[in-house]
Amino acid sequence: MTDIKKTLITSALPYINGIKHLGNLAGSLLPADIHARYRRQTGDDVLFICATDEHGTPAELASAEAGLPIAVYCAQQHGIQADIYRRLGISFDHFGRSSSPQNQALTQHFFKSLDDRGFIEERTLNQVYSLDDRRFLPDRYIVGTCPHCRFDRARGDQCENCSRLLEPTDLIRPRSAVSGGTNLEVRPTKHLFLRQQALVGALETWLASRKGWPHLVTSIARKWLDEGIQDRCITRDLAWGVPVPKEGFEGKVFYVWFDAPIEYIAATQEWADADPDNRDWKKWWWQADDVEYLQFLGKDNVPFHTVSFPCTLLGSGEPWKTVDVIKGVSWLTYEGQKFSTSQHRGVFLDQALDLLPADYWRWWLAANAPEGSDAAFSFERFAAGVNNDLADTFGNLVNRVLKFVIAKYDGVVPAAGKTGELEHSLAAELTQHLANLKSHQEERSLRKAADEVRAIWSVANAYLVSGAPWSHVIKEPDHAAVVVRTSVNLVALAATVAWPFIPTTAERVLEALGSNSEPSWPSSAAEALALIEGGRRIDVPPILFEKLSAEWVETNRAKFAGVDRH
Repeated sequence: MTDIKKTLITSALPYINGIKHLGNLAGSLLPADIHARYRRQTGDDVLFICATDEHGTPAELASAEAGLPIAVYCAQQHGIQADIYRRLGISFDHFGRSSSPQNQALTQHFFKSLDDRGFIEERTLNQVYSLDDRRFLPDRYIVGTCPHCRFDRARGDQCENCSRLLEPTDLIRPRSAVSGGTNLEVRPTKHLFLRQQALVGALETWLASRKGWPHLVTSIARKWLDEGIQDRCITRDLAWGVPVPKEGFEGKVFYVWFDAPIEYIAATQEWADADPDNRDWKKWWWQADDVEYLQFLGKDNVPFHTVSFPCTLLGSGEPWKTVDVIKGVSWLTYEGQKFSTSQHRGVFLDQALDLLPADYWRWWLAANAPEGSDAAFSFERFAAGVNNDLADTFGNLVNRVLKFVIAKYDGVVPAAGKTGELEHSLAAELTQHLANLKSHQEERSLRKAADEVRAIWSVANAYLVSGAPWSHVIKEPDHAAVVVRTSVNLVALAATVAWPFIPTTAERVLEALGSNSEPSWPSSAAEALALIEGGRRIDVPPILFEKLSAEWVETNRAKFAGVDRH
């Protein structure tokens, strides 16, 4: 018997300022969930951790716009997001909050460790001060006209319209995003920096020891290293965040990108604190050489997890678990444009769930995952994929087989007959597909894994057509019985391999077959084809997937052409 593998999985922390869109789901949450479900199927001891990222300037701005105290706003938004992810079938073991007491204590611990080891340095910066707001303004709190494209709502760090990086002093007619006031001046203020340049050697050694990373991730990490890593300012003049525990820095908090990754560890503490008699967070993070740690991220988050967070962990000098593999994912575009939370462009997750059940979205986003390059979402492509894969291939298989058992065998799987050459050939073909699927799942190749799931569905349909039990049920009842019994097992196998992708539908099918609704990975094709024996009573689930019409496509394309979230 092999030892159970401990697998720690984290996905990028969704930001607190509003409901996320399909691109966020495709970029980290869904790939992480599919892999976590697959690892559970194979018997691994899996811990899947995530949290809302609640600090930083966008949270303050969003709470002000909502007219709520920021702590109240974040608590409300966490609840909303947690419910949406539950409805999407995202199987977190814990979904925490970066504003938790655990994260505050742990962030301050890391800071003190880094400070004690000489990796923190005090520097004076010139920053914009608002006389109207009586406070220093972080770059994102300053808006104005972009000097390059003349977009009149550019932020002080970047223009969202043309993507040019900016300094607040670059803006034309700058104003406070808090009050709208234009009474601004530049003043000196003290900040603390993490001396990342002093950690380059340790970081290079660590990166060289990482194996199996996608080219997308290694190329981004190498680009940052080759261009020269800069020391990073880790404090901000904000009221909301983790307080800086250092004399002379009262009233300042840590930069969100310093404390947010630490929340992976803190969220594990939150999980353990909920059941301290049975859970130990340290076995996952402290001297945890027996744990395989995988991160799932959108490509824009990769630099912080390949450079900044490792610098924090390595610089502490303590035996923290560092990531073994980072799965970086490119972007999903929307009808030829970028999804945008701030500009309310695209289909957001609550809207998606109002349109269709979660499994429609989960399947299409996995089957079209933006892995090697960006992928394009359109309602036309979405409907075509749903209709071909889910309705015509998987749904049709389930419906035809199980309805036939009800009609011809009174809902009881037939027991007569012995398998023959057709079934032996089927088992050989499925053995290869299952090996391919397992390989793709192990490599976290979503699109290739979805291709193999689809191939298994197609093989099952082809077997049913070839065996044609409807033509033999009267004159060759034993032959028909074998084909039907094998087809019932094919339905179970089709649902089992699809479970990581479309868990709700797969469980519905397996329950109709009287099988385990959270299925284990099949030990062999031959065993899978004989799992459900003759004599078992089965049922037929309702239609699994409705086909999406051309009218549905046009209606929703028009509806979401210019989404207004207000």
